[in-house]
Amino acid sequence: MAGRRALFAVPVLGVVTFGVFAVAAASPFDPVKAYAGTAGLTASQENLDQLRANLGVDQPLVARWWDWLTSALQGDLGDSSVMRQPVADVIAERMGWSVLLAATAFLIAILLGTGLGVLAARRPGGWLDRCVSSVAYTLEAAPAFWLGLLAIWFFALKLDVLPAGGLTDAASDVVTFGQVASHLVLPAAVLGISQLPWFFLYIRQGVADALAEDPVRGARARGLSERTVLLGHALRSGMLPMLTLIGSRVPELITGALLVETVFSWPGIAAATVQAATSVDFSLLAALTVLATAAVLLGNLLSDLLYGLADPRVAFDG
Repeated sequence: MAGRRALFAVPVLGVVTFGVFAVAAASPFDPVKAYAGTAGLTASQENLDQLRANLGVDQPLVARWWDWLTSALQGDLGDSSVMRQPVADVIAERMGWSVLLAATAFLIAILLGTGLGVLAARRPGGWLDRCVSSVAYTLEAAPAFWLGLLAIWFFALKLDVLPAGGLTDAASDVVTFGQVASHLVLPAAVLGISQLPWFFLYIRQGVADALAEDPVRGARARGLSERTVLLGHALRSGMLPMLTLIGSRVPELITGALLVETVFSWPGIAAATVQAATSVDFSLLAALTVLATAAVLLGNLLSDLLYGLADPRVAFDG
């Protein structure tokens, strides 16, 4: 299964990169004008044509895509026309902060979703179950950027207990662990809470179903403690559906991370993605799209692997 997924990823990434170039070519934005900026308003047509040739955007769509793909396979992702630096450097400078935000948010969503799901499943229909389920269904419909703006208004502006955005304090030119941690709280919490409803609902349903199964009833009949029955038997069985959810939430996590990064001015890849799209920066846009696609494919593979580890009955081949 893992081997088939790896082989399947190769043509998928190829099609995705071609699709990026095709969509960018059909975009109304002109990469030459975006690159030239205000200087392009007074530049002659000859200069603009020369700049178009230098950027390689005068070539046919297939030729541009093929040149980028062959160079990328050799380790050269090209240069970003909007950032004025190599694409590899653009990604290296920003990817770590995006990974930190997404990983922290994912951990928050999984831990809170699992804990609340187990507590709610103990007494289905109880006050805790009804309250948390109502909040979860409400959060499902709440956009991540709206939650971010609400968090900024309440915690940064009204209570003034957390910074509203950025990576460090405005007066500081040194990145310290304490400043990063304090600036990470709000964006990570908002992104994590936006993902929490699905983990909570899956765990709640899975554990509630497991508690009604014969093996769990047998464990209770043998006199095992409620904690052992709940965590050692029901939770293990109830987490199986949630493991498949991890991979399926990766696309939503990436989309949410881009919105949250923008709202909180987090120095990840969100700003680079927006600039690459609006400036039709082919090289940077293709590289970022490949990374996002690869993350989705790896998330699906991780779900299969975790499911196999949790359930020995699932077989894996090369």
